[in-house]
Amino acid sequence: MDFVTPVIDVATRLWSCTSRHSSYVIDLEENMCSLRIKMEELRNVGEDVKRRVEDAENHQMRRRNEINGWLNRLDSLEREVNEILEEGDQEIQKRCLRNFCSSNCRSSYNIGRRIREKIPAVSELKNEGHFDVIADRLPSAPVDEKPLEKTVGLDFMFAEIWKWLGDDKVGIIGLYGMGGVGKTTLLKKINNEFLKTKLGFDVVIWVVVSKLANAEKVQEVILKKLEVPRYEWKYGSKDEKSQKIFNILKTKKFVLLLDDIWERLDLSEVGVPRPNGQDSMFKVIFTTRSEDVCHAMEAHKHVKVECLAPDEALSLFRMKVGEDTFNSHPEIPTLAEEIVKECKGLPLALITIGRAMADKKTLRRWDRALQALKTYPSTSSTFSGMEDQVFAILAFSYDSLSNGSIKSCFLYCSMFPSDYEILEDELVELWIGEGFLTESHDIQRARDEGYDIIESLKVACLLDNAESEKHVKMHDMIRGMALWLTKKPGGNKKKVVVKERARMVKSRDFAEWKEAHMISLWDIGTVSLLDIGHEMPSFPNLETLFLRRSSMDEIPIVFLEKMPLVRVLDLSYNYCLESCWQVHQLVNLEYLNMSFTSIKVWNIVGGLKKLRCLILNFTHIKEISISHLSSLQLFSMHGGRLQIACNEQKALLEELENLKYINEISIILDSDISVKKLLSSYKLQGCIRKLHLQCCSNMISLELSPSCVQAMVHLETLQIISCDDLNDVKINAEDKGKRGFILRYSMVLPKFCKLHESLAVSACESMEELIGQNDGVVKDNSGLFSRLTTLQLENLPKLKSICNCVLPFPSLKMIYVHSCENLRKIPFDFSSGKNSLKKIQAEQNWWEGLQWEDEAIKQRFNSFFMPSEYMDLHQVLGYGY
Repeated sequence: MDFVTPVIDVATRLWSCTSRHSSYVIDLEENMCSLRIKMEELRNVGEDVKRRVEDAENHQMRRRNEINGWLNRLDSLEREVNEILEEGDQEIQKRCLRNFCSSNCRSSYNIGRRIREKIPAVSELKNEGHFDVIADRLPSAPVDEKPLEKTVGLDFMFAEIWKWLGDDKVGIIGLYGMGGVGKTTLLKKINNEFLKTKLGFDVVIWVVVSKLANAEKVQEVILKKLEVPRYEWKYGSKDEKSQKIFNILKTKKFVLLLDDIWERLDLSEVGVPRPNGQDSMFKVIFTTRSEDVCHAMEAHKHVKVECLAPDEALSLFRMKVGEDTFNSHPEIPTLAEEIVKECKGLPLALITIGRAMADKKTLRRWDRALQALKTYPSTSSTFSGMEDQVFAILAFSYDSLSNGSIKSCFLYCSMFPSDYEILEDELVELWIGEGFLTESHDIQRARDEGYDIIESLKVACLLDNAESEKHVKMHDMIRGMALWLTKKPGGNKKKVVVKERARMVKSRDFAEWKEAHMISLWDIGTVSLLDIGHEMPSFPNLETLFLRRSSMDEIPIVFLEKMPLVRVLDLSYNYCLESCWQVHQLVNLEYLNMSFTSIKVWNIVGGLKKLRCLILNFTHIKEISISHLSSLQLFSMHGGRLQIACNEQKALLEELENLKYINEISIILDSDISVKKLLSSYKLQGCIRKLHLQCCSNMISLELSPSCVQAMVHLETLQIISCDDLNDVKINAEDKGKRGFILRYSMVLPKFCKLHESLAVSACESMEELIGQNDGVVKDNSGLFSRLTTLQLENLPKLKSICNCVLPFPSLKMIYVHSCENLRKIPFDFSSGKNSLKKIQAEQNWWEGLQWEDEAIKQRFNSFFMPSEYMDLHQVLGYGY
């Protein structure tokens, strides 16, 4: 039996081997079917993996290496399986054709074995294809490119800022300017330049701060850019986030770009190492609409982004219109230039209107567009996007103004015509009349508040300096936005109607006027008002009326009868207007301006009990009585030629002196008697703001006592014209016990000079010295003319000296000299007018004949000189509008 067991074992093994091997042949079709199914399952897994990889890579992720390896194995295995299955199909076909025979057995066996071996290989690869993670997040690029179209007009500013980025002493740079002027575009240009030239910086971080942003929102943007895992900071406090940011950034050279800042952002609170202006490790560049923010952020450099020059503006507009439309009619380029002028170089407006005109190829449509722009904002619907994309954006600056008073003052500026240069004094006086200023009970304090508001509007880029000194103006798009705001429903804004150059007022205008709170009419013809007659509607809400530059000789009574609530009435620059008796019926009137009119008599009796401001500059009044104006605070009657008799002038001063609330007076006097009255009244001296002495033929000397000088605390302007007999100005020293002194041929003394902002001397034929210096009285000249901004000397044939010593003139902006042929020296050295002087205007021959202590001093001031044969005294001193 012992030999039987081995035999059985061998037989069993042979059967097992034979059985298994035979199954490769017998089960060939079944195994092929199974392999196909497994391979299809593997393909599906492969497609899922590929889709996940594609999605990840679209989200800036990088596939893992093991994924690449698996996909490569999948491709290789799929090729092998396809090859085997193809061979299997061929083998089965052969069986069918030749029947089973020993010649096919080995072939079937080999194919069957390979198919059986691939089935577990396919299953194994399929099981390996269920990945938890297929890709890793890529490290972010040092600079994220910002979408940016071709820019126009930014190259010069860009080059300047790029130069600062390489300056170790410049760490913080501010870009400021009005909304829509291109600040963000310039910042994007700077950002994208780092893609080409990194200047050695490790990372450039872009943060949109916006009006309502806070430090924590800024922190989140920075942390994400620095790729700090969210779980590390999501639930941390602001201080913890700040520390984490600081720990990372202190090891890097970085540039932080902050777009749209509205107030100071504390970099330390955010965690940003503060650039110290001593090395180039850290740079911060920000954009804002307010120059004040540049100072608050302690910027080492700041630059105003200005509107485009005309040629640049046309280039940008043409780019947005497209060459096809621009050249579709030979006259379109000319109309395009006119449209561009209306946009005043504001890129946002040029882009918006340019896109709106891109499909307009007929001359009629361009004509209509131009007319629509000229009547903005009443036709704002003509251009798609003007309200939402231009005015609404500009209005953010308005919304950011600190209080309702400043907002009212800003909107009020839209009452003036397009491109109008507004005299600052005139504007502040109107604000006082309207009651916008909290200090209206004290005119001087109200003026200070008004000038502060003007400066606030300037730094917010809502007002600009005009060409003329002491004037401001509004950009046309800012003015359009302001008028748009007054027409928006809701809020407490007053409805405003502004009409310019309307020679004929039509009946359809009345409906618009009827609900208005403020009406501003400029260059209105006589007929247009007189012809309305009984059709004149009532204006139950009207509180303010401007009626300027008309040709009327009197105001239609029917016009004023319909305006019972008017508080502010401006009738200035109606040169033909001779009568004003009609205004007595406006019992609520608080402000009246009749400057530059031809009225001769002001003797309104009764009425006007509420009048607080009366302005009669550059008029030719012969008779005036104001004793009944019991509420009067501000009285101004300067400029022009006084025609009031000497005794009438004295009576006027007495009436002013008796008014309870008077606290500011600007006046012209031409008699010795009236000057003595002024100098004898402490109350009048304390109210004087502008004093004009003109043709005082009997005034040989002018004596100012210490108490008089001290009392004139508000005096800004002293003007002496054609006082031919004036030889002496006597001023007693202020300190008790010090003797008085007389300066021969001098007009103004050192102590007096400290009170002035502008000084004009004209047609005083005997004057030889402006500031005398007898016996060393003038020892300390540091305070002389310390506040003086404008000096005009005209028709002074004997004038030889302004002052015998050099003066610093720290505030001086302009000097005007005409017909002063004996004045051969001016008291200047290198430091005179430093950082303030803008212009010296005089005859060319006079300038070339001046004598200088040093030729280098002359060279310094040559750049300020402007030749002129004649200057308008009133324009120089800012008395005209």
